[in-house]
Amino acid sequence: MQPTGTTFRSAVGATWALLLGFTILSLGDGLQGTLLAVRAFQEGFATATTGLVMSAFYAGFLGGSLWTPKIVTRVGHIRVFAALAAVASAVVLVHAVFLNPVMWFTLRLTSGFCFAGLYIVAESWLNDRAANETRGQLLSLYMVLTYVAVGISQFFLNLSDSQGYPLFVLASVLISVAVVPLLISASPAPRFEKSHELKLRELYQISPLGVAGMFGVGMASAAVFSLGPVYASRIALSTVELSYFMAAPLLVTVLVQWPIGRMSDAFDRRRVLVIISALAAASAALCAAATGWPLAALIGTFGLFGGMCLPMYSLCIAHTNDHLAPEQMVAASGGLMLSAGLGAIIGPLAVSFAMDIWGDAGFFWVLTAIHIGIGLFGVYRMFRRKATPLAEQGHHAPAVLRPSTRAVESIQEHLRDDFDD
Repeated sequence: MQPTGTTFRSAVGATWALLLGFTILSLGDGLQGTLLAVRAFQEGFATATTGLVMSAFYAGFLGGSLWTPKIVTRVGHIRVFAALAAVASAVVLVHAVFLNPVMWFTLRLTSGFCFAGLYIVAESWLNDRAANETRGQLLSLYMVLTYVAVGISQFFLNLSDSQGYPLFVLASVLISVAVVPLLISASPAPRFEKSHELKLRELYQISPLGVAGMFGVGMASAAVFSLGPVYASRIALSTVELSYFMAAPLLVTVLVQWPIGRMSDAFDRRRVLVIISALAAASAALCAAATGWPLAALIGTFGLFGGMCLPMYSLCIAHTNDHLAPEQMVAASGGLMLSAGLGAIIGPLAVSFAMDIWGDAGFFWVLTAIHIGIGLFGVYRMFRRKATPLAEQGHHAPAVLRPSTRAVESIQEHLRDDFDD
């Protein structure tokens, strides 16, 4: 069912319930991620153990991306969405009952699987309800709502003691309530069509910087959201201070995403990636050296880091698409998502071990190293290949690091072709 109008206003009017459901779901997702990291620190989990537990979410997330389409074809998208939401809501509450790392690892794995499925099914509805003329604007609005919601959710930590049950209940309620507007806005399930085949090795040959950049961005973003609250707890920030610390990268990203995208459309995208990587590395290094700094300076610098790091996901997609034929783009989105997902599994582990070895500053030194690596590789690629003419560059579109119906089928192809042989 397509919306009746093609203007952006009419498109929002036709999809407002879906966008509301997305926003509420992001509130619950953002709250539970930070809450669990803080509670793990309070329960005395080793930092490396916390990193392993938090990485389980991204392993489950990748698994959910692969299996959700198969389940949908068997029982339907409405039933799948309702079932996954029920499990995801219950899993949040179970965390508060069984306070041990082994159980939490299993629960985070399950939670990641459920949220991947929820976002795939929900985004499929949004795409199905959007007309071609407004799809890009709607997805940009969706991205903004997502980052704002996750940023706002950080302040929910101040509503109650994180060592009690109320915040777990709140996260569970938000996930459950998010189902209501999404279910009443259900449209016929979109088909998971087979995409043009493009192996991961082939994608790397087409755009080495795009694939490598996505791996690094996946590592960094997962580490920020998984271990950021642990870092804040280790340096003895209060709950209010921790809320501002974790919200800053997300809210700064909302402000800078559009100008960064415009800049990447006007110049060689590799040059923009190198500059943004350098700024991210510099801001992370400043945070690592921030001992004795006023809290506002630390939060501001961390916000700058997030504002440079998170938009790189969209830049890598746009750079890769500049070198693809139109029929290859769906398959490429799956390969890029796979690369980012693998990085997201490794990122929290690497940062947690670094914090155990080098102390609190290890959190930022790893983030610094990741972005130095992306930047240096970008410089190397600039010497290996001429820049794409500006007239041939595609348009930058903001994106969120989540699976979508356009990517999951090609992810399955990548795994089958590149890892099963």
